[in-house]
Amino acid sequence: MKDFTKELPDHIEKYIGENDLFLEIFEGENLPKATKKRPPLLFVHGSYSGSWMWSKYIPHFINEGWKCYVMNLRSHYKSRLLDMTKITFEDYLEDIKEVIAECGVSPILIGFSMGGILSQKLAETVEIAGLVLIDSVISREVHEVVPYKELAQLPSGNILPAPAREEHTSIDETADDIEFQRKYLTMESSKAFSAFSFSIETKGISIDSSLISCPCLVIKAVNCDDDDRRGRVTAEHLRAAYKGFWNTTHTGVMVGQRYMETVDTIMDWLKRF
Repeated sequence: MKDFTKELPDHIEKYIGENDLFLEIFEGENLPKATKKRPPLLFVHGSYSGSWMWSKYIPHFINEGWKCYVMNLRSHYKSRLLDMTKITFEDYLEDIKEVIAECGVSPILIGFSMGGILSQKLAETVEIAGLVLIDSVISREVHEVVPYKELAQLPSGNILPAPAREEHTSIDETADDIEFQRKYLTMESSKAFSAFSFSIETKGISIDSSLISCPCLVIKAVNCDDDDRRGRVTAEHLRAAYKGFWNTTHTGVMVGQRYMETVDTIMDWLKRF
């Protein structure tokens, strides 16, 4: 199995705040001159995941002169292990605020999946330079326009086990890509997960887009017309640029064989900064 974290360049690793959030900071050789007027990039991972999920992405951004902060939410990856039965969606928002303070200036948030809905919610009240959503959890407003045909069942326990990645059945991930995820995927807080889920009891997270004024980009993994509609409605809601990638999977846009298409889309969008 190829472990993509082992190929990352030398970088700063530190623990911040009372919850010992594990933070990785990457700076390329051409960074000082290139980033004088650029905001840093802050990468926010999804459920069950951590900074390791960005391992294929980071080298490309630092090679283009971007300073990258790659965070871990409390009790994820190398952050200090806490009681996950008590962790909430709001706790994760506080974690991101803590890392933004560490950045020193307003960053561009790049959020995947749960990290996407967290980043949207944070952007309502915290000044950020830009917002990139990669196959983000959708908001309540988007679900009202393009609802899921089947609502999820709320998890029965207080902690959700890591999702199973069995044999190689992905349309855009190799056996190595899947084994890499199997090595690192871990449990998730049921309270946090339920907050953004759509079920009979829950209606997801509401996003007031009138409070978000920064430039936005929405990227969606698309396998049906409804996927594409949800991506487009999210973009309309946030007055964002949109790019849908057909025949890609949720995790494939991060670690799959076509991940560079996502990276290139973000790079092109970042040229405005």
